Amino acid sequence: MGIYEELQARGLIAQVTNEEEVKRLVNAGEAKFYIGFDCTADSLTAGHFMALTLMKRLQMAGNKPVALIGGGTTMIGDPSGRTDMRKMLTKEDIDHNAECFKKQMERFIEFGEGKAQMVNNADWLMKLNYIELLREVGACFSVNNMLRAECYKQRMEKGLSFLEFNYMIMQSYDFYYLFKNYGCNLEFGGDDQWSNMLGGTELIRRKLGKDAHAMTITLLTDSQGKKMGKTAGNAVWLDPNKTSPFDFYQYWRNVGDADVMKCIRMLTFIPIDEIEEIAKWEDSRINEKKELLAYELTALVHGKEEADKAQTAARALFAGGGDDSNMPTTELAVPDEGMNVIDLLIACELAPSKGEARRLIQQGGVSVDGEKVTDIGLTVSKAQLAEGVKIKKGKKIFHKAIAK
Repeated sequence: MGIYEELQARGLIAQVTNEEEVKRLVNAGEAKFYIGFDCTADSLTAGHFMALTLMKRLQMAGNKPVALIGGGTTMIGDPSGRTDMRKMLTKEDIDHNAECFKKQMERFIEFGEGKAQMVNNADWLMKLNYIELLREVGACFSVNNMLRAECYKQRMEKGLSFLEFNYMIMQSYDFYYLFKNYGCNLEFGGDDQWSNMLGGTELIRRKLGKDAHAMTITLLTDSQGKKMGKTAGNAVWLDPNKTSPFDFYQYWRNVGDADVMKCIRMLTFIPIDEIEEIAKWEDSRINEKKELLAYELTALVHGKEEADKAQTAARALFAGGGDDSNMPTTELAVPDEGMNVIDLLIACELAPSKGEARRLIQQGGVSVDGEKVTDIGLTVSKAQLAEGVKIKKGKKIFHKAIAK
């Protein structure tokens, strides 16, 4: 089985411009491909998993990845799949985020001479002359076609800014530039990027008279069609300081029963034949499948040692044990009179506001040291916090609070 056939078997391929040629390139290890990552935060998320693992799979098959950091395109903001305009970031914020991305990518991709490359589109986009761009590139784009593009549909309902309208041209120019200067013959991206990617292949054809190719990968969604990679409305980050290895493990350990096999196929590096055997396991082994998924992904992102710790802690907690040594912990400066439970939840980032904390308590969703909290006026004493208290939010989120 070639790498292209493996990607098909894993359910990763969504759309492709010329399947026979793309299949030939990647199976022969002749693809020099790029994937772009806009620097909208200081950490990659679980939503980037598909792209990162795709790069790793293709590199293992002999192809050469180019990781494109979007220092320039982030200045504009991708409107794809958005109903509102993205927050405008400063150049300093973008540069900082780009550095954070680079460090995290190195866990997945091998960079170096003759291996993967990392480039930043700020190096060429920020130098463009606007009049030159309009004459040389703008003439290659049909406004009628652009307005029909899937990536603009949701934004059109509320009003698409001219700033965002230029995003397709910038992304297309990236492919043109990388084709011409780096020899990139393929662009990969999420299925919501298809229109932008086709813009790049068309620009290359019109400007250089040559063929380049594009392939989109399936977006990671649950059985209800919602994007995966968020918990309680917040992103699941790859940075351990933003999402601890324990919480990361718990997210994947708690995916829906209907989604676990899809996640194992798409995200892990377990061989296909082994996955087919796992799929045959009895329904009674569903938790075993979830543990396998959670462990494999935590080890991939945070290393085997952290995955072992997370799994041990999770098993002990769900079995009613007391091993909380690897539980996410917040150290607090506690006043002599102790802390109100609502303030405690906010300090541990288990609730974003007092109103949300109050609602959680009133709905019976909070326990402290095994006791369900029913009184929103409860005070947790300084002596309790000196020893450390174990907070449970809902059925699956555990956190430890301890006085400094």
